Amino acid sequence: MSLQFALEQLATHRTKNTRASQDVFRNGLLVLQKKGLKKLGDDGWTFLEQLTLASIDVGRLDVADQCLQLIADKFPNSPRVDCLTGIRMEATEPPEIALKYYADILEADSANAAIWKRRISVLKRIGKVEKAVNELVQFLDTFYTDVEGWLELADIYASCSQYDHSLQALTHVLLLTPQNPFYMLQAAETAYTAEDFPLAIKMFLTVVDMTDGDDSEQLLQESTPLGLTVRAWFGVKLCARRIVQNTNMKSASNTSSPKKLELLDELATERLRVAYSSSGQKGEIAQGRQEVFAWVATPLS
Repeated sequence: MSLQFALEQLATHRTKNTRASQDVFRNGLLVLQKKGLKKLGDDGWTFLEQLTLASIDVGRLDVADQCLQLIADKFPNSPRVDCLTGIRMEATEPPEIALKYYADILEADSANAAIWKRRISVLKRIGKVEKAVNELVQFLDTFYTDVEGWLELADIYASCSQYDHSLQALTHVLLLTPQNPFYMLQAAETAYTAEDFPLAIKMFLTVVDMTDGDDSEQLLQESTPLGLTVRAWFGVKLCARRIVQNTNMKSASNTSSPKKLELLDELATERLRVAYSSSGQKGEIAQGRQEVFAWVATPLS
């Protein structure tokens, strides 16, 4: 493998923000061995940080220590170095020592978001979920716009079967990233699990609207639903059935049920039939079509 190829691969991983620890370590070690660090210029420090994390992931702590020392010598008081040191500490030291290290840094600088996140991660890893949630809530009070923090909070609540709280966390995510269909779908599925079916079907329909392109009647008939859109139509179908089966169930969010529920169910059926009737490359989704056709054909009532 040439040095130039290794540098290009590492740059690609940095650009795409992919971890790929094995590949990064293999290419990064080659760069160090062939003394290619100078060719990177100022990007060399980002590379060393990248290689440090990859080395910790693959268990080559000797290489991680070498890279970390180079960074620390160049930036002795950097918050990023503090964070890397903490991650390195987590690899070999008891969790209590890492937690104390993070606590000492936060006592001196409570606005260090990276250190705060690492502390929360350690608490979650050792099973102190309640304390992790409390720390995360405090963190989000300070850094409200941190989408990853809200997603983490939603995930923790969901893992504890507290779906109402998980949905509340996801509403903040939707406020911060209203055009992201993946987060809208996650919120829809969480609402469904929380048995707020009117809210869930509304969110599933929003996902369809966000992902199905031009919704004119002609193009809707010609298009083939894919990916998120298919998942959302399944959600619409499921919600329609649950609403019909539970007519007296109240929505926790006070969301009204759709008035034309039967028409929505028919549309979902039609779109799922189209998705599983396609051929060619798009038709890969058509596996199990007979089971899907039998399921969607079941009467709404």
